[in-house]
Amino acid sequence: MKLEILTVNENQSIQNSIISKIRDLINYKNLEPGDKLPSERVLSDKFEVSRGNLREAIQKLEFYGLLKSIPQSGTFVANIGVIAMNGMIEDILRLDDPDFKSLVETRILLELKTARLAAIRRTDKDLEQMKNALEAYANKVNNGQDAVQEDLLFHLAIAKASRNSTMNTFMLIITPGIITNFEKYHVCDKNLAQSGIKEHQAIFEAIKNQDPQLAKQKMKEHFKILYQYCYNT
Repeated sequence: MKLEILTVNENQSIQNSIISKIRDLINYKNLEPGDKLPSERVLSDKFEVSRGNLREAIQKLEFYGLLKSIPQSGTFVANIGVIAMNGMIEDILRLDDPDFKSLVETRILLELKTARLAAIRRTDKDLEQMKNALEAYANKVNNGQDAVQEDLLFHLAIAKASRNSTMNTFMLIITPGIITNFEKYHVCDKNLAQSGIKEHQAIFEAIKNQDPQLAKQKMKEHFKILYQYCYNT
């Protein structure tokens, strides 16, 4: 499994431009809740953007509940009034990209919860995915290679095992930004990677043994350096 690093900053202005055009189209055509938008092909031609960029913008509006895509049917205006929709879109367009410290802080808060839930809800398949990610991380570290992606893949496997789709989604949203900026901000010394193997193993064992309190405690210990970064700088 490979985690792709997304260039969020490069796509932000394009996405915002497309979102603005979708809003203008809805207003111009007086579309109401339940009305269907033109096809992706038509919209990409009309807005002169790639279908990939258009799809990302539509997915973002879906995430905020403003559009709804139905397979084999198309994309529809969600059940929300035009005035409220325009206001929400303006808020979305004004959102700043979260700074790195905020991403890390959010990750800590989420993972203390996901570790506890994973210990309660994990399946044998979840344990297998965690173990594979843990072994991939250890192999990279022992070979002197950068293992940031493998580290985060282990944590994403825990989030998946929590069986909380919202927490899992948030982890997927914030992870690319963390990967992109991890080395830039020099959060963790590479010499700590070896201890990371032991810490990951301790978290894994607590989840395997279905001990939620211990899983949360081991995750908190694992984040000691990140705690210092967030709260002592």
